[in-house]
Amino acid sequence: MQKLHLLVLVAASLLSATAQVNVELLFDQDQFLRSESMPTRLRISNSSGQTLKFGDQANWLAISIDDEKGKSIWHTGEIPMPKPFEIESAKAVSLRMDLMPYFDLGKAGHYTATARVKFPQLEKEVITDAKGFDIVSGTDLWKREFGVPGQTPPEVRQYVLQVANLLNRNQIYARVTDANGGRVFRVFALGPVVSFSANTIEAQLDGSSNLHVLFQNFKNTFIYAVVAPDGEQIIRQTHEIARDSRPHLRVEEDSRIHVKGGHRRILLSDLPPSRVANTNEVLERK
Repeated sequence: MQKLHLLVLVAASLLSATAQVNVELLFDQDQFLRSESMPTRLRISNSSGQTLKFGDQANWLAISIDDEKGKSIWHTGEIPMPKPFEIESAKAVSLRMDLMPYFDLGKAGHYTATARVKFPQLEKEVITDAKGFDIVSGTDLWKREFGVPGQTPPEVRQYVLQVANLLNRNQIYARVTDANGGRVFRVFALGPVVSFSANTIEAQLDGSSNLHVLFQNFKNTFIYAVVAPDGEQIIRQTHEIARDSRPHLRVEEDSRIHVKGGHRRILLSDLPPSRVANTNEVLERK
């Protein structure tokens, strides 16, 4: 009985120590396109009764990712650490990071991520529960090489439009890579797409090598997006079918491109943000 009593006391002590802090690894979603940004939050809750300090000790945080066979994924770089910070008792802090650039996640499949956080003041470390996610391969719909303006020597890159079924919807993605597709500058979702016909997706390059995309996202609405050579989305608008007039891309003789037909709907998600003072449209949330 004495041995059993001792084990119970040890277990109770460990549970008490673990209850002092809580660490969670959280994703905004559980499916990601290959090379897409992978927003991640590390939430640390402190109920230890004292202010905890982080960042003064090296390797206080480590994140690992395993494939579906349990094999560790190779690190392609060191995750940037935040500056030293403190968490007061009864408070919590969420650290935001993007894991995609720092792990070799080039293959589609199921993965699990865990984080290990050291608490020197408590003389302990906590390992989070494994968090699962999937990497999905997209299907190429359209691609075009282009020269980056103002580069000496000349630099050739490539725009690729891909579609993938994520979050139970077909999403269209823009991918900007080098000419061979080996180096990825950026991948991001443009929005849901209803189908993949010439009537629902248009893509054109202007004289400044910007990519203009118009695609149908719902029954009566289209998304107009413009992507710059560095992978930055500089324009996002919503256009809707007006009577018998459907939105479409029009290329002018000077290579300028704009949306012709239909009717623009002003939304808070517009890029750049719409100036409400200059319009009598009803501003909608989306």
